[in-house]
Amino acid sequence: MATTNTDPEIITDKNEMRKWSRAMRSQGKTIGLVPTMGYLHEGHLSLIKESHNRSNLTVVSIYVNPGQFSPSEDLSTYPSDFLGDLLKLKSIPQRVDVVFHPYNLYDCNNNNNNKSVVIGNAIRKSENETVSSCVEETGAGHETWVRVERLEKGMCGKSRPVFFRGVATVVAKLFNIVEPDVAVFGKKDYQQLRVIQRMVRDLDFSIEVIGSEIMRDSDGLALSSRNVLLKPEEREKALSISRSLFWAKSAAQKGQINCKELRELVIKEINGAGGRIDYVEVVNQESLEAVDEIKSPVVICVAVWFGAIRLIDNMEINL
Repeated sequence: MATTNTDPEIITDKNEMRKWSRAMRSQGKTIGLVPTMGYLHEGHLSLIKESHNRSNLTVVSIYVNPGQFSPSEDLSTYPSDFLGDLLKLKSIPQRVDVVFHPYNLYDCNNNNNNKSVVIGNAIRKSENETVSSCVEETGAGHETWVRVERLEKGMCGKSRPVFFRGVATVVAKLFNIVEPDVAVFGKKDYQQLRVIQRMVRDLDFSIEVIGSEIMRDSDGLALSSRNVLLKPEEREKALSISRSLFWAKSAAQKGQINCKELRELVIKEINGAGGRIDYVEVVNQESLEAVDEIKSPVVICVAVWFGAIRLIDNMEINL
């Protein structure tokens, strides 16, 4: 495991990426993958450290995946700073061997591999109507999707019905291209982590999926690429999320195992700060099924809007 840092190799072509991985594996090297959508922060860098501890080589993918956005979500607003990301990767002591930065991972039958393609304009008009991803179209474009049918349904899956289908599909594509031994994901996206772990189990990927602990700013706010989009007053109000989660964990440790009471504690604090709650759920850590009382390890998962920015956070409780 090398500790001397040099500029990572940048690969944009999926065939070249696969060729590199196979060459390294032929030399007996193990490969760790850290999938990201860019605009890196300390949370991402902690994932790289985890990969470095578990593998000989580390690949960081930077790809804003259009497959997880519905046409009603503005993909273009997701923050991006590729050059800044490279500087951050070069500044850390853990060597990043390759940055995989593909232009487009979806075959849209236009023979254009030089840019990401965002297509489709279907928007849900009712609860029963199918929602399309922004990479879908009629005809010969991309049409194969990976679904983890039960775990994707609740929480974020309710308000973002194509999200986990897009996540599972692009991660499966990355696994097939990079062929890693280890893949590291942050626990902040808790439902995403469980969806990917279940996909790996069910489809027999020979990959160890690691969940890395949430990284927080000194004031408690969970690190997120979206935090930069918060106005100063919104960021201050958003501290109610982590504050309420720590309060709920403390209450549980003191004997409060009624999940309705814990949910109401979190909801009251966030509502009081002016947040618009998408969901607050107390669920089993493995099945993600809602529970009434804490009898086994649970996680409190939260999604909240402050202004135009949607933030997620969670808190594991292991009594």
